[in-house]
Amino acid sequence: MSRMRPLTLAATAVLTTLSATAVQALPSSFPTGTTVYDPERAYNGYVLFPGGDRKTHLIDMNGNEVHRWDHESFPPVPLGTARDSGEPGHVLVQLARAETLPEHASPGNGLTNASVAELDWAGDVQWQWGSQDAPVYQHHDMHRAENGHTLVLTADLREINGLDFEIIDNAIEEVNAEGDVVWSWSVGDHLDALGFSDTRLRALKDAEDPDFLHLNTAVPLGPNRWYEAGDERFAPDNILVNSRNANVTFIVDHDSDEVVWQIGPDFPALQLNGELGRAVDQTVGSHDTHLIPEGLPGAGNLLIFDNQGNAGFPPSKQGFFSSSRVIEVDPSTHEIVWQYTGSQSGRAPYSFYSSFISSARRLPNGNTLIDEGQNGRLFQVTPEGEIVWEYVSPYFGKSMPNDDYVTNQVYRAQLVDYDWAPEGTPREETPVVPDCERYIAAPGCEPDA
Repeated sequence: MSRMRPLTLAATAVLTTLSATAVQALPSSFPTGTTVYDPERAYNGYVLFPGGDRKTHLIDMNGNEVHRWDHESFPPVPLGTARDSGEPGHVLVQLARAETLPEHASPGNGLTNASVAELDWAGDVQWQWGSQDAPVYQHHDMHRAENGHTLVLTADLREINGLDFEIIDNAIEEVNAEGDVVWSWSVGDHLDALGFSDTRLRALKDAEDPDFLHLNTAVPLGPNRWYEAGDERFAPDNILVNSRNANVTFIVDHDSDEVVWQIGPDFPALQLNGELGRAVDQTVGSHDTHLIPEGLPGAGNLLIFDNQGNAGFPPSKQGFFSSSRVIEVDPSTHEIVWQYTGSQSGRAPYSFYSSFISSARRLPNGNTLIDEGQNGRLFQVTPEGEIVWEYVSPYFGKSMPNDDYVTNQVYRAQLVDYDWAPEGTPREETPVVPDCERYIAAPGCEPDA
């Protein structure tokens, strides 16, 4: 059933944008749950996401919670039955936070996280890496590979030549079923391969930001048409990596450890609604960068949630309005072949904005599931940008890193097919039409001329 009920926050969330002339603010109460749903045009399944309450939730399309794991997930990773015990409904989550925290520690950089685990549907641990006595500091991403190994993005403190301050280095670690690290790659050892100009290096040193790397994506490319056509850079085992703070996305060769492909950190100026086919323009603080998997519309292209939040050394120039976008990029030409902005839904550009976190995933029917993370808003758009499902998370909790305000933020959202969950898991597919008298700006509601 629809949960079009107001929920009063303990504090109004005021989101200061990077534009000197604009401030965006949320009201202190707004509807939560499923607010828009067209079952005939949406792609239907369960949606898995982490709540602001630090629990992992699985909902149906009508917003009913059908299952919960009482653990944080940064992010939750649904495991296919071929890569776990063969049972449905297994997930990777964070199991516990570290008891003793290093300097600069926050959940956002991973230095609070002690262990990760595979949980079954009942919440029982099937595999674990790390402990409170020996923390592994996972953050932002992890994946179960076809060979059963788990790829984990981790953080640690270190010093590197050329910088007179300690940095939070990010590593990609491949862990086998026994918990042994069988391969690792550290971005701190490859700064010279990321294309930083002398100007950017000077700005980086002047900023003295220990988290200037801040990787948020480390995902195997998987089977793709570029490799099948003979481009060795796109070997399925190679790792696609995104640095949020440095505005650079790159591929690491799993065999040589070399950076073999990249976009950024230098881009043409932003053209928020420019003509498709243009070179990818200025991304800022992007998230959830990945190749669209085989079998889905757009397979082989990059899908990027471009936050247009604060990032870059020096800070990147942005448009007048603070607004996010999702872009689909041909990695062989670096051209934008599809994009979504608030304008595609007939709204103002700034109506779609998340300065941090967030995600976008292509669905089998060509729709795209988007997570406007800072506002806890999940929605599906058609290729033309029409919103056919929308949900606002009702799961609020204290924010990271300092627990000083209330939020319903959602780091990443993923849709799983119904047969991913155990047989008999309930679901509902009842259309939800917004009350246009109360919510005149809702999808499908037209204001009076």
